[in-house]
Amino acid sequence: MKHFRHLKRAICAGLAGAAFIATTASAQVVTMATGAQGSVAFNSGQAVAKVANENGITVRTQPLVGYLPLISSGEVDFGFSNGVEAAFALTGTGNYDRASPNLRLVGVMFPLTTGLMAPCDLGLTSVAELKAKAGDLRIASEYTSSTIIPYYIGGGLANGGMTYDDFQQVPVASFVAGINALGDGLVDVALVSLNAGAGKQAAVKLQNRGGLCYVSLDTSDDAVAAFKKFLPAGTVAPFKQNENILGLEQYGANIMRIPWMMLTNADVSEDLVYDLTKIVAENNEALTESFGLFRLAKPETMAPANEVPYHPGAMRYFEEAGIKVGG
Repeated sequence: MKHFRHLKRAICAGLAGAAFIATTASAQVVTMATGAQGSVAFNSGQAVAKVANENGITVRTQPLVGYLPLISSGEVDFGFSNGVEAAFALTGTGNYDRASPNLRLVGVMFPLTTGLMAPCDLGLTSVAELKAKAGDLRIASEYTSSTIIPYYIGGGLANGGMTYDDFQQVPVASFVAGINALGDGLVDVALVSLNAGAGKQAAVKLQNRGGLCYVSLDTSDDAVAAFKKFLPAGTVAPFKQNENILGLEQYGANIMRIPWMMLTNADVSEDLVYDLTKIVAENNEALTESFGLFRLAKPETMAPANEVPYHPGAMRYFEEAGIKVGG
């Protein structure tokens, strides 16, 4: 009898050990590219990783730059991009010279809002006024380390019937460098995101010129179509005058909105993508606590039309949740 009890304990211990090994073997550490520290990609990646880890998916973040091809090749499981650059990366167009055909969309995290800004004393309240003075104005150009930015600016200019060639071009290295050049009086026009910290600092430097104001885009069908040739995933969104929002203190303006998306690889498992999509869609409060822009997220707008196909795991969740894809 004693021998039987020892044998029973040994069998139970063996089974428990086998179960532990099986669980450990099946546990997957998911990699997520997050961009450089302080970027939108970094902050959104940290937020998603935290919530995923709290809900049973082990995520390890990697602060990489230029990582969309790495997602396509399977070297990284997940990452983030604006909807325009995602399509460029998929097809090897725009600011990408090589296609990344295995990219797949998970869904929209939230919209990014940005626009052309100029010192308020120039009186450039609309793209029509910008066009009338273009030849005398300096505009931030090239953006050598942020190569998607000229497409944003190009879309804004096209909306008003302009191109870069209509301006005096001043090369800058990055998005923030363009904003700093605006604040330092080195350029007259640059791209600035809504309520961006760098934009607020530039506006302080330009207090004697009335600060910074947005150049309002044209909402006519032809103007929006011209804008979309540069930014197919973008929209022109109206914003009311608001004394608490930089660039809108004096008047309302129509500015750009681009979806900020999570991407994955076609070969990542359907169940994993389903689970992560569900976590993002159903834990908005926790995500917003980690990164404030998630307050703009809405499950019903997670799946707009885009040239990049959605991953089947994401599609399964959207169908289950009644979220229209491509709307």
